[in-house]
Amino acid sequence: MIRVGIINVTGYAGAELARLLYLHPEAKVTSVSGRSAAGKPLAEVFPHLWPLDLKVSSELDEVDFVFSALPHGASAEALVPLVRKRLPLVDISADFRLSDAAEYQRWYGVTHPAPELLPKAVYGLPELNRSAVREARLVANPGCYPTGALLALAPAVKGGIIEPDIVIDAKSGVSGAGRSLGLSYHYAEANESAVAYAMEGHRHLPEIVQELGRLWPKAEASLRVTFQPHLVPMTRGILTTCYAPVADGRAVTKAGVHALYEDFYKDEPFVRVTAEPPQTKHTWGNNLCLIYPMVDRRAGRLVVVSCIDNLVKGAAGQAIQNMNLMLGFPEAAGLDLPAVYP
Repeated sequence: MIRVGIINVTGYAGAELARLLYLHPEAKVTSVSGRSAAGKPLAEVFPHLWPLDLKVSSELDEVDFVFSALPHGASAEALVPLVRKRLPLVDISADFRLSDAAEYQRWYGVTHPAPELLPKAVYGLPELNRSAVREARLVANPGCYPTGALLALAPAVKGGIIEPDIVIDAKSGVSGAGRSLGLSYHYAEANESAVAYAMEGHRHLPEIVQELGRLWPKAEASLRVTFQPHLVPMTRGILTTCYAPVADGRAVTKAGVHALYEDFYKDEPFVRVTAEPPQTKHTWGNNLCLIYPMVDRRAGRLVVVSCIDNLVKGAAGQAIQNMNLMLGFPEAAGLDLPAVYP
């Protein structure tokens, strides 16, 4: 069994990693850290994790593989010595997602603590970068919003069936904000309410543009992307709706778009092209991304809906999917689970 360590198990993503890895056939969590709960039994911090007989420590013990669920900035600092030890690892923070250190500083407001490692990091969206992930030692787990948006748009962008003017409207559950306290996430504030936020620009926008640019057959600079996130009163889930004009001269039909998407994702274990618009409940607790593409013929516009669980395919589940690829395990190991319903 591969010994796995989780840095910052006390966040939502860290706790979800521990839950999902409990039944993994090839890997076992043997060490977890979390500064705010150091010295406490994990089951005292998260009673639902009582089967894991672990104590939260301030630092990891010796392990074979590492997940970091620290916030941006802190994560890169913690991982530098582990990278030097040649430990394979997946970073769930934003620290290694952007290839340009100046762009990282612009959007995250801090100087990157290890810019020399950016060229070594692989962007860990398996559906687009599977071969590179298999060879990587340092994988940057994608953000939750970019996962839903990129999987919704990749076939259309790579297939050249849309103009480079894209609108992404995404709605996320409250857990996407993490466990830190904030007035906007109090029950009385968030319940029975929905709100748009980060209207001047969300930190996940450059990540989306960077990865779409790698698929775009023309210059990345020609891409125009508007990304607008919303907070909605649910615990988990992201519903993303993407809009783009159909490319001039392309006779795009709903049947043709479905065929394009089904062919693009035909061998993917965690992407399903659906016959009806999916609901966030359909991905609650599992690693699936459900996608529904259609064409608004009156407006000449492609419309694509995607659903993921922001804590699984949008974080911990995708991180384990990347680990499986990096270590040569079956890609679906520990992740082949149906959604929780209702």
